[in-house]
Amino acid sequence: MSLSRTARGISLPALLAIVLAAALLAIAPGRATPAGASAGAAAANGRHPAKPVIVLEHGAWADASSWSSVISRLQRRGFTVYAPPNPLRGLPQDSAYLHDFLTQNAALAGQPIVLVGHSYGGAVITNAAVGDPEVKALVYVDAFIPDQGDTIGKLASGSCLGSDSFNAVPYPGGPPGDVDLYIKPNLVPGCFATGLPASQAAVIAATQRPLAASAFNEPSGPPAWKTIPSWAVIGTADRVIPPAQLTFMAQRAGAHITDVNAGHLSLISRANVVTRVILEAVRATG
Repeated sequence: MSLSRTARGISLPALLAIVLAAALLAIAPGRATPAGASAGAAAANGRHPAKPVIVLEHGAWADASSWSSVISRLQRRGFTVYAPPNPLRGLPQDSAYLHDFLTQNAALAGQPIVLVGHSYGGAVITNAAVGDPEVKALVYVDAFIPDQGDTIGKLASGSCLGSDSFNAVPYPGGPPGDVDLYIKPNLVPGCFATGLPASQAAVIAATQRPLAASAFNEPSGPPAWKTIPSWAVIGTADRVIPPAQLTFMAQRAGAHITDVNAGHLSLISRANVVTRVILEAVRATG
């Protein structure tokens, strides 16, 4: 290739600069755009919203493994999922723990969140989400949905779990007279784990994490569901929280309700339905 007389009169560095500038103008005529600016603008105007993170809060007499089937379904769909431990020390403490997990966790910074709670975990997310603008939806699964001043002891009226259903064990460092409550193992299959195989109910009975007795009488604070849209899965065969009470709480919160033929542990027995409702919340708030 021959060079024009003008080009032969220009130094090599200057010539390279001219060629590079011409290439950039050919690619993006008009004005240069910083890398990623178009994608950032699209995200800002809502055309490509960030995929939310799903945070799952387990309930009493359980641990995060109760979400295993739901987690695997969500992960297969490309979602980032967290199931942090619920300390089960009492509503103020457990709510503060989850609130800090949501707001002080660098992995969640600036990301939209769909927050899901099962059973007692519903009361926890109701309090923990207050003041966190990143929580875009609340999903309640066979869960308490308290209003301000409610206690789970009052909301659990009619439960198959009564005062004589537990083995009480003192724990160090607790308030005077407080104890950990374990469900008596013989009551787990017919009350807490109805609809599950006997062998699975036996494992749940053996591995249950206790709830502090004081949690039953601690009043709930201002509820996050008054400002955050909510969904509710209601097991129509739930014996721990009667279905009529679940429905009352969900309707009071203005939740989108899905009934499912399941007991209290629909997150295990009907994980497909629970996952579907979580995805409905994702789509509605995206």
